[in-house]
Amino acid sequence: MVTIELSPRQKKILELAKEHGPITGETLAEHLSVTRAALRPDLAILTMSGLLDARPRVGYTYSGKSLNFFDMERLKRTKVREVYAVPAVISDEKSAYDAIVTMFLEDVGTLVVVDHNSHLAGVVTRSDLLKNSMGNLDLEKVPVGVVMTRLASVVYVTPEDTVLQAARKLLSHRISTMPVVKPPDAEGQLEVLGVISQRIITRLFVEIGEGR
Repeated sequence: MVTIELSPRQKKILELAKEHGPITGETLAEHLSVTRAALRPDLAILTMSGLLDARPRVGYTYSGKSLNFFDMERLKRTKVREVYAVPAVISDEKSAYDAIVTMFLEDVGTLVVVDHNSHLAGVVTRSDLLKNSMGNLDLEKVPVGVVMTRLASVVYVTPEDTVLQAARKLLSHRISTMPVVKPPDAEGQLEVLGVISQRIITRLFVEIGEGR
């Protein structure tokens, strides 16, 4: 076991939670003179590691766990290839309506979009589909390739990246899921292997915290 390397702001958040908990994110932001959005990565790390308990509409409380209960080295050495999941995939030639149906049937919030060669073309999320459904578009006729986030803007990881690196990308880009791909081939194409998500990483945090 090793001690978690907390930033000065994360240490201050714990102090405030100990002294004033339960304390809301808005109140924490006021104490620290930052925006609530700026605190999200810190709060996510502290709650996923078990140092803070979060309750909706109540706030954050200090869990009482010590800083050395968590095996951070395991998180640093665990590779994405050890934990990634099977992706929910859709062709870029399918319609946006097909994407909605697939998302519902697969019970996911993000679909990986592939081209006719099964290479990564983009991703489509619930928010992408909701945004486009509010207009006058006929979603049964609009290709998913029109409403997706295109490859140039897609955040992804490779199997040899660490889970810690993946978590940092998810937090910094404020996304819940991203593709896991093979390194680019000679033509720069990306083959999709799976996905990694906040849910997967949270489950790993719980397993580590419980010593499993």
